[in-house]
Amino acid sequence: MSGKECSIHKDRRQKAVRQFCGCVLILLFLILLTILIVWAVLQPKKPRFILQDATIYNFNVSAPNIFSTTIQVTVSSHNPNRRVGVYYDKLDAFATYHDQQITYYTVIPPVYQGHKDTNLWSPFIYGNNVPIAPFNGPDLRQDQDAGAVWITVKLNGRVKWRVGSFTSGRYHLHVTCPAYIPFGNAPKNGGIVVGNAVKYQLSRSCDVSV
Repeated sequence: MSGKECSIHKDRRQKAVRQFCGCVLILLFLILLTILIVWAVLQPKKPRFILQDATIYNFNVSAPNIFSTTIQVTVSSHNPNRRVGVYYDKLDAFATYHDQQITYYTVIPPVYQGHKDTNLWSPFIYGNNVPIAPFNGPDLRQDQDAGAVWITVKLNGRVKWRVGSFTSGRYHLHVTCPAYIPFGNAPKNGGIVVGNAVKYQLSRSCDVSV
């Protein structure tokens, strides 16, 4: 085989490789474009969260700035989408007071939420001898002595959207639920005595950002 014939065969192979790569790139582009179009048409909506109730087992400020508490909260999550499912890949529940975390993280197990489905979680959030800021300790005790405390129940984690067989990447989820906790005489302040705890019906909508 002459050098000229080798050169022709080489050019043909290079042309075939370029054509193959071009077809692959076009195919990938069409797949991505289809996914984007489907995603834009479906327009997934954020889940809706409601803080249903809070059961107070312990709520105590000891020393100037040491706090201990055990609270069981009930939170509902509703998926408003008709064609989009939600994977709760990671979710941590905790409480804050004046923007300071006052409990440990409580892990909520991963779960898939189907179309129009509602999930109900009742995690215990607690903290034992948690040090709090010097300006928050007296305020927290003063609020409790006055008969009511505003705390914030938060859920932070990651979610993934599912459309048919397509699953998106992870998105950060931040849920903020304000909770007004009255103290004192349980029947008069709306509390229900449950054993050694007091349960308060809250039914407060939560702010959700994804």
